Formats: sequence, C-alpha cells, structure tokens
Amino acid sequence: MADENSRRSDKLEANLAHLEHQVEQLNAVVIGQGKLLERLKKDVQRQTRAMESLEIERIQANNTKPPHYQ
Repeated sequence: MADENSRRSDKLEANLAHLEHQVEQLNAVVIGQGKLLERLKKDVQRQTRAMESLEIERIQANNTKPPHYQ
C-alpha cells in the first residue's frame, strides 16, 4: 500500500512538473503574440495615417477652384 501511494505520488509530481513546463511554454507564446499584436497595431495605424494623407492630397489635387474664384 505504501509503495502504491509512493508510486502515485511520484506520478502526480511528474505530471505536475510537466504541466508547469507546458504553462511556462504557453505563457511565452502568449507574451510573444501580445508583442507581435502591438507591433502590428502600430503598423496598421501608421499605414492608415499615410493612406489618409494620400487621400487628402488626391482630393485636394482634384478639387480645383472655378476660374472666377482664382
């Protein structure tokens, strides 16, 4: 009985160590994805501002004043 309890305890400890390792690995992946997501958000914001600027320039270039306003 004591041997079986010891064996079960050893198995539980091994499983716990394995799960702790998996949690650490998953945490590292989540942190990496969070950093990537933040970088991608900044890139999208920068590209959005650039596209808005280009669109404004295009509109202004195509929006000429009538001759009597010049």
